[in-house]
Amino acid sequence: MIKQQLNQKLLQKLSPQQIQFIKLLQLNTLSFEERVDEELLENPALENGKDDDFDQDEPEEIIHETNDELDLSDYMSDDDGGVQLSGDYYPSEEEKEFMPVVYFSSFRERLMEQISGLLSSPSDQLLADQIIGTLDDDGYLRRPLSSMKNDLLFTQNIQTTVDDLARILKIIHGLDPAGIGARDLKECILLQIERRQKSGNNPVYKLAFKIIDEMMDDFSKKHYSRIIKKFDISEAYLKEALDFIAKLNPKPAQSGSEGHVSKDYIIPDFIVKESYGKFDISLNSKNAPDLKISKTFSETLKSYEVSKERSSQQKDAVQYIKQKLDGAKWFIDSVKQRQNTLLLTINKIVDMQREFFLSGDEADLKPMILKDIADAIQMDISTISRVASSKYVETDFGIFLLKDFFTEGITTGSGLEVSNREVKKILKEAIDAESKSKPLTDEELKLILHDKGYPIARRTVAKYREQLNMPVARLRKEL
Repeated sequence: MIKQQLNQKLLQKLSPQQIQFIKLLQLNTLSFEERVDEELLENPALENGKDDDFDQDEPEEIIHETNDELDLSDYMSDDDGGVQLSGDYYPSEEEKEFMPVVYFSSFRERLMEQISGLLSSPSDQLLADQIIGTLDDDGYLRRPLSSMKNDLLFTQNIQTTVDDLARILKIIHGLDPAGIGARDLKECILLQIERRQKSGNNPVYKLAFKIIDEMMDDFSKKHYSRIIKKFDISEAYLKEALDFIAKLNPKPAQSGSEGHVSKDYIIPDFIVKESYGKFDISLNSKNAPDLKISKTFSETLKSYEVSKERSSQQKDAVQYIKQKLDGAKWFIDSVKQRQNTLLLTINKIVDMQREFFLSGDEADLKPMILKDIADAIQMDISTISRVASSKYVETDFGIFLLKDFFTEGITTGSGLEVSNREVKKILKEAIDAESKSKPLTDEELKLILHDKGYPIARRTVAKYREQLNMPVARLRKEL
């Protein structure tokens, strides 16, 4: 017998607008501007109102109609529907309108140009296209040739053999930059050494080849005594070979003008300027458009609304326009909410780290975690985490990653709580100044910190050293 039961549950669900706000919040300035451009293209009810005046009032509540009637004043009012995304930090209109665009051909395109005259048939060209297209951004061929053979068969109906692919790969190994198309680091270095050997009969090149070819594992772990014993050479001779190997490129596709050129420009999301002890804090919204509801789109809806006779097509058009207007209004309100959240967060960070923004000295950074900011502005920790993610702040002392201002606290021997950034700074300075022939162990680094008043454990030293991307003492050793 089937029994009916009545259960009551309390569920928390995010509205589509809240989801949109969350997605916008975690974007940095460049990605946000791209998202705005994308929305302008997708939604005809949204337009760039750069030349219109903007009222700074808070956005009104969105009204969702449940019938066919729609109050156009919600969409056509000049003081409700616009959001200014351009700031005062860039006063020059010329700077706002133009951004330099630099074109770089990819390393794959240059490889195709080089190999075009070295192939004897169209079928070889297809194999070369497949191999070069499979190279990763460092220039390595990570996919086995046997798998590539299957790829060609199933995706392009091209039958080939592993031997044919290996033949084309050998041609690619002869292209510039040296080391391109290698299957692993060992092959990459050997290809570069072979290229150097062709330019001159240098015994150091031969020794370097033998070290990598026969003792790659000992080389990577810096077991130099084993290499000296194996080849019966002096330490000075080994050092020459090691110096030569160190000049080779482990990522051939990223070798400057010869390889894959990646230009990463840091665009600050916040600007903090200090003047006589006071801070001018603003958002950097360079080249972002001003958003407003399209009057043309709204007037089209109004013409449908006043029409006495409606066909099914007109009703569909009215429904489509209402959806687009709602979507545009939601997006504008999400952008405003994003701006308010960003400003609230950066203002509180500057307030809590005031000493650092006045001096620029990392020693003045106070211990601060996400929860401190979240509690101060009464927001969720996840919201603050999204704000801090991949965003930068421009100060009088340079550009800093926002998340770097969040640090753990350490209590000194005198009972004073300081940021762990100060400890990391001391660690880095000690390692940079150490003798590379006898690098400092974690135990020795711990004693240095103890002498400076930071009584932390050796495992904590190891953790901070790893966060600084510095290897253990044995791997920092040099001859």
